[in-house]
Amino acid sequence: MSRPARILVVDDDTSFLRLLTLRLDSEGYETEPVESADAAIRAITRFNPDLVITDLRMDGMDGIDLLGELQRRRPGLPVVLLTAHGTIPEAVRATQTGAFAFLTKPIDNQELREKIREALKVSAPSSLDDDEWRAGIVTRSPAMEQVLATIARIGPTDSSVLVRGESGTGKELAARAIHKSSGRRGTFVACNCAAIPTDLLESEMFGYARGAFTGATRDHAGLFQQANGGTLFLDEIGEMSTILQAKLLRVLEDRQVRPLGSTGAIDVDVRIVSATNKDLEENIAGKEFRHDLFYRLNVITLELPRLKERIEDIPLLVAHCLRLISRRTGATPKSMAPDAIGLLVTHDWPGNVRQLFNVVEQTAALSPTAVISAEVVRKALGLKASALPSLAQARDEFTRSYLVHLLAATEGNVTQAARLAQRNRTDFYKLLSRHEVDPATFKAR
Repeated sequence: MSRPARILVVDDDTSFLRLLTLRLDSEGYETEPVESADAAIRAITRFNPDLVITDLRMDGMDGIDLLGELQRRRPGLPVVLLTAHGTIPEAVRATQTGAFAFLTKPIDNQELREKIREALKVSAPSSLDDDEWRAGIVTRSPAMEQVLATIARIGPTDSSVLVRGESGTGKELAARAIHKSSGRRGTFVACNCAAIPTDLLESEMFGYARGAFTGATRDHAGLFQQANGGTLFLDEIGEMSTILQAKLLRVLEDRQVRPLGSTGAIDVDVRIVSATNKDLEENIAGKEFRHDLFYRLNVITLELPRLKERIEDIPLLVAHCLRLISRRTGATPKSMAPDAIGLLVTHDWPGNVRQLFNVVEQTAALSPTAVISAEVVRKALGLKASALPSLAQARDEFTRSYLVHLLAATEGNVTQAARLAQRNRTDFYKLLSRHEVDPATFKAR
């Protein structure tokens, strides 16, 4: 199924915010509630909404200012303004400057549903229907978008595809996207050629008949039969022995598979997507890989970029990983401090996305607070502790840590946190904005 549309809800009235969020959740949308415009701006990259619903009158930056900032950062993102009757003239002016629509409080449920449907048609979130095949790939990188455009073109064909890229760049994810975009009704079957011993790989791929060898007490359908009508993904194809390469070539040429110990051949309709992080041309020159099999597999080449070539995706990938961890553990989702994100963006990442996810999972487990600090990330990356900070840096670090502890203690209740800090609510919001602390991070979801 396609992912639900994402709606960012902004209102400094926590009771109304909670009520509207519950209403949208019950309609099947994925929501992100925040209590200020500043928090909404920070959530844009992390949450990547398809629609924003925001109150017009808020402390600090109001809904119209937020509308202007969203238009600058995300042109085309629809914004629905919520307003009391007394501010309708302002709301009308806002629609003239780019707001999609405005609704008056109290919100009429039917009108809300209609406006959301209309707004989502305008924003046309790609992963809702037609592009479901790419829903699992998190990116805003031009390099990755080019890869996805190629997948969209080659998906409906039956051509074999060789996916090339460093370890951890997401080759299996790309292979699954190729299968999903193909329209093939069979299943997607993955095989890591390096993980299965050579003497077992043949029977695993082609199957075997009962009595073919000691222990073969029943017929076994191999991977080709399991993937019949679908896609077989052969990962680390460069690790396959030359003897097995010859047998694989025969299957691809004849479109038939002969299980071990069987006297008959079985017709198969299987699309092959293979992957490697090796230089197969060099292996061919060294007679470690058959050139005729290479040409069979490499009808279309798909090159995946290194993480260093798509660093703009790192904040998105971090947020995605933290959401996955939260869903798996049932814990309140954590977030990453901006200076911690800065460390991740500038890191070398020899292990690419897989290594990034490992680091994020480690820091999420080790962080004592809901916001993962730069120091926790620095340790996970094996970096040395930073030099002695300046007085201004130390003061900022203390203030940010103090704000984090307040919000953690109050579960993101800004009014209560401001009272404990003995500051008025407006000044407290300014402090949160200056130190990039998002109250929504600390709310129980």
